[in-house]
Amino acid sequence: MKKTMRQHSFTTRLTFLAVVFGIAMVFASCANEDVAQTPTNSNEDNDKNLTTFVAGDEAKTRTSMDYNSGDFYWEAGDYIYVKDDDGTWQKSSNAPTSKVAAFKYKVPGKFTASTSYKVYYLGRNSSGNQVTIPAAQSQTTPDNTEHFGLSGDYGSATANKVAGKQQFSFTLEHQPAYLVFQPYTSNTILHNCYLTGIEVTSDNDIAETYTVNTTTGALTSSAGGKKIVLTTKGGSNPNGFPLTNSSASVTTNGAYMVIKPGTHILRVRYWVKDNATNVEGTITKLLPSTAYASNTYYDMTANLNVRDYDGDHYYMWDAQKQYWKGYEWTQHLSGNTGQPPLNGNSSSNYPQSNTDPRYYNEAFTNGADNKATHTSCKDLPNVNEMTWYAGKGDPRWDEDELWTTMGHLYKGGMWFKKKAYISGYNSNTAVDGRDWRTINESLLWFASNTLPSTADANKYFYLPVLGYYDSGRLYYLGTDGFYWSSSGNPWSGQLAYNLHFNSSYVYVQPYFRSGGYRAEALQ
Repeated sequence: MKKTMRQHSFTTRLTFLAVVFGIAMVFASCANEDVAQTPTNSNEDNDKNLTTFVAGDEAKTRTSMDYNSGDFYWEAGDYIYVKDDDGTWQKSSNAPTSKVAAFKYKVPGKFTASTSYKVYYLGRNSSGNQVTIPAAQSQTTPDNTEHFGLSGDYGSATANKVAGKQQFSFTLEHQPAYLVFQPYTSNTILHNCYLTGIEVTSDNDIAETYTVNTTTGALTSSAGGKKIVLTTKGGSNPNGFPLTNSSASVTTNGAYMVIKPGTHILRVRYWVKDNATNVEGTITKLLPSTAYASNTYYDMTANLNVRDYDGDHYYMWDAQKQYWKGYEWTQHLSGNTGQPPLNGNSSSNYPQSNTDPRYYNEAFTNGADNKATHTSCKDLPNVNEMTWYAGKGDPRWDEDELWTTMGHLYKGGMWFKKKAYISGYNSNTAVDGRDWRTINESLLWFASNTLPSTADANKYFYLPVLGYYDSGRLYYLGTDGFYWSSSGNPWSGQLAYNLHFNSSYVYVQPYFRSGGYRAEALQ
C-alpha cells in the first residue's frame, strides 16, 4: 500500500482521541457552532414509560465524521435499538432531527434488571434486525459523511447505568471500515473533468448484509458482494466533484466509502468525465492485499493520470524509421503536411518508396521464416507468440479505461495475460502446434467483456486501440488496435503478421507491410 494511505481508528475515548488526532476534544463543542447541542426539556429525565440512553459527551463516536477534527455527530433519523428485560429488541422512540453533537434517546420497555444493556445503531437502511453495507452508495457533496447512515454504517455499545438516575450512557463503537478517497492530478486535460464515481472491487466480500441474533445479540453476515460503486454527482454537484487540485484535498473532492472490514486486494476505478466531449471512463489503481480494520478509516490519496501513448510508434513493417519521422504531429505543421492526429485525416508526406528509410523491409524468402532485422520490429513477439497471446492469453476487453494520444482523450483497450502466466507459451510453435513462421495462416478468437478478477489483475497487461495509418490516413483510432509481430509472411514479400483486436475479437493475420501499425514490445 502506498505510504500516502493513512489509517485512523475511530476511537471513542477522549485520551485516545487526543493521541490519534493530535488535538484536545471538548464535549460541548465551541468550535462547531453550526452543530446543535443536546436538546433538553424539564421532564425528559422523569418519563416513567421511557428510559433514557445518553449518547454524547462521554460518547464521542457517532454517525457522521468531521475529517479534520475526528469529531463524529449524530444525524437526523439515527435511531438505536436496545434489548430490554423481557428479551425484546426495542427501537428508540425518538431520533435527532438535525446534526447534533450529543443526544438523549428515549427507549420503551423495562430496564431495571441489569446495570448494563447492549445497544445497537443499525444505520438508516435497517429493517430493525438487519443492516446492509450496500453495493451502491452515494455522496453528493465533497468531504461529507452524512450518507454513512444509509451506506451501512453500524455500531454497538454497552450502555452502563448512571448512578442515581434511571439512565444509561453508552459509547458507540463502529464496526465497518472506511475509505477516504482523495484524488488529485497535475494533468491539465483532467483539470477540466469531473469525478463522477468511484468503483471498488475486491477479491472477497466488501458489501454485506448483517443480521442481529435476537438471542445473543451477535451480528452474523450473509449475502455479500465484491463490488461497491460510490456515486459522486447529484444535488449541488450535478457534474460530480472537481479535479482541479494538484495535491490531495479532502475539501475539494474527498469521497467516503463504507466497506466490510477484512483483508482485501482492492481495484479502484475512478470514473472521470469530460463534459465538453462527453467522454467518460476510468482511471484504475490496483492496491495490494491489506488488512482493513473495523472502526478505522484509511486515506486513499491517488495521483490520477492517464497513460499517454506517443505518436512515434507507428511503423511500416520493420522500417528503419517511424512512419511520420520529420513530420510528427508535435511540429504542428501547417495545412495537411504533418502527421494526422485524428481519425479520417490524412497527409501526403507518408513513406512511398524504398529510398525512404521509413519504408518497409522488402527482404523475402519464399516458405522461410522472414524475420525482422531492424530495431523497429526485430525484438517484437513472432507470429507464434502472437497466437499464444490471442488464443491462450485470455483477452478481456475494457470499454472504459482512459488514455491519451496526440493531445486527445480516448478510452478502450484489451487486457492480455503476461506471457509468464500463459500455460504452454512457446515461441517455436503456435497454439495449434504448427510453426506459423513458415506457413500462411490466420485465426480469430473471441474476447471476453469481463475485466480480469481483482486477485489476478497483476497477471495482465493493457493494449489500447490506437488504430493505424494507411496511405497517410488515420483509421480506427479509439476502436481497433493493430500491432506488428517480428514475422514476415512466408508466402508474400508484401505481407507481414500482426495482432488485430477490437471489442469483439482478437485476430492474428498477415497484412500489407506498408500499413502504419504500432510496433510495441509486449509483456
